[in-house]
Amino acid sequence: MPSSWTDDRDRCRTAAIPDDVAFATKIEHAKAMIERTLAARVPFAWLTADEAYGQVKGLRYWLEQRGVFHVLATRRTDTVVTVSRMDHVVEELVAGLPRQAWKRRSCGSGAHGERVYDWARAQIRPWREEGVEHWVLARRSITDPTEIAYYVCFAPEGTTLNTLLVVAGRRWTIEECFQTAKNECGLDHYQVRKYHAWYRHITLAMATHAYLATVRAQELKKGAHDPPTSALSH
Repeated sequence: MPSSWTDDRDRCRTAAIPDDVAFATKIEHAKAMIERTLAARVPFAWLTADEAYGQVKGLRYWLEQRGVFHVLATRRTDTVVTVSRMDHVVEELVAGLPRQAWKRRSCGSGAHGERVYDWARAQIRPWREEGVEHWVLARRSITDPTEIAYYVCFAPEGTTLNTLLVVAGRRWTIEECFQTAKNECGLDHYQVRKYHAWYRHITLAMATHAYLATVRAQELKKGAHDPPTSALSH
């Protein structure tokens, strides 16, 4: 909630928002969610996010301290410490890579087929804990080579380029997941005035989506085929 709400406790109480629900930034929300996930021992191998999160060095360090491997998008002007112990802008670091460093790979299928880009990576951080590696990953458009996206990666030692780019590509899967939850389960179709009603609606929509995703996965495992996209909207 915006501070215009959390700074007005009378307004919050009218909407049944608990007094302990305070304003929090996106980064603070992300940390709280990850802490809950770790505390619940939910199994996961990687975390990925867009540059609104990835460009925050404090968050990257916080994740490293908790052993959370990640591939986080960042802005081209972000800086990292290279193996030469020098601060480098990620855009300049990638620009200095040799031509043979770039590999054409798909990071997953999309609505229009495979998402194929040119990918390259550069190792960073002269000091590191045993068993882990740090990389800057770059994704370059095939049709417009000036269009390059950048990622900062914290990974197990021996992680391949293919693994990093697949993790980076999961962001599209996550976005599609949210879109499906909205279209098929009404995630954003609430019309409520009270906090608890909103919370219950979101919880029910997410539980419904999880159930449908599980059923779909089980049917696909049996050899069934997805119905036409148009059928999903009826």
